[in-house]
Amino acid sequence: MIRYRKRTQEDNNIDISPLIDMVFILLIFFMVSATFVKDMDLEINRPKASSSTPSSTQALRVYIDQSGDTYLDEKPIRVWMIQSKLRDMLRTSTDSTVLVVTDESVPSRKLIEVVDQCRLAGAEDVGVVTEAEGG
Repeated sequence: MIRYRKRTQEDNNIDISPLIDMVFILLIFFMVSATFVKDMDLEINRPKASSSTPSSTQALRVYIDQSGDTYLDEKPIRVWMIQSKLRDMLRTSTDSTVLVVTDESVPSRKLIEVVDQCRLAGAEDVGVVTEAEGG
C-alpha cells in the first residue's frame, strides 16, 4: 500500500543579505586593487601653458626626453617606427587619443615629426602634455 504524504506549505523565500554583502566586498576589493595610469619615470621639464585642459587617462602616451630619445609603451623607439607600432596599439585601444609628453628643451622640429607620425598612424586627436601655468 502506498501512502501519500500531504505536503506542507513551506516558506520558500531566499535570504539575499549575504549576497549583497559579498557584492559590496568585491566592489571594495576591485576599487582598491585597480591600477591607475602612471607616467614613465623620466626627467622631463614640461612646457608651460595657460590654456591647458585635463587629458584623458586612457590616452596612449609618446615620450620625448631631454636628449630627444622617444619612448612608446615605456620602451625606446625610433621616430620612423612610431607610426607602425602606434597603429597596432590604436587597433586594440578603445581611445584613439595620443598624448606627446615632451621636455621644453626638445626642438620643435622633433616634436612636429613625432606628432606627424602619430597622426599618420590614425590617431584622431594628438595633444602635447604641458604643465599648467600657476597664477
